[in-house]
Amino acid sequence: MNGYPEYASATAYLKRAGELMHSLAPACERLVDALYDAFEAGQTIFLAGNGGSAAAASHFGQDLAKGTLTSRHAERRMRVIPLTDNLGYITALANDEGYESVFEQQLRGLASSGDLLVAISGSGNSPNILLAVDYAASIGMGTVGVTGFDGGRLRQVADVDVHVPVDDMGMCEALHGVVFHYAMSELRSRLSRLENA
Repeated sequence: MNGYPEYASATAYLKRAGELMHSLAPACERLVDALYDAFEAGQTIFLAGNGGSAAAASHFGQDLAKGTLTSRHAERRMRVIPLTDNLGYITALANDEGYESVFEQQLRGLASSGDLLVAISGSGNSPNILLAVDYAASIGMGTVGVTGFDGGRLRQVADVDVHVPVDDMGMCEALHGVVFHYAMSELRSRLSRLENA
């Protein structure tokens, strides 16, 4: 899997990105609904990913926690924990238990039935992501798989599928960012309407 194909021009690249973006509207709505349902139920949303997807998990986590606030005095807030952000804990787990366990072990200490895991993996086959999703499912958490390429195993096992069908890791990650920013914007609107009702 090369993951970074060449494009004839910026126009060709942007045209392909636009085509893919138009196909993602249903997935955007499924993601927003899953996140909003977790919020409504008072559940915690966990996020996980590796590399660029780890950066996306961290960024999306702060967008959900802070970007959805319409007032500094808002009483109802999204409960969000990016599992990518505790470097000391991650490295301790990786060193002592193996890198495959870094997200699953955090969920064992933090998560409860009804919570939601947003798992981001371009290939859909990252072992630590799949182990976390399997654990989440075993305790009754909801799962969202955010993938690219053919979606891998993650696309098959997640409750909610957000799939960017492109064999290009850079474009996949960029479009995941578009999806996440839309989700934050829509959730902010929904929470604003709740606060002003």
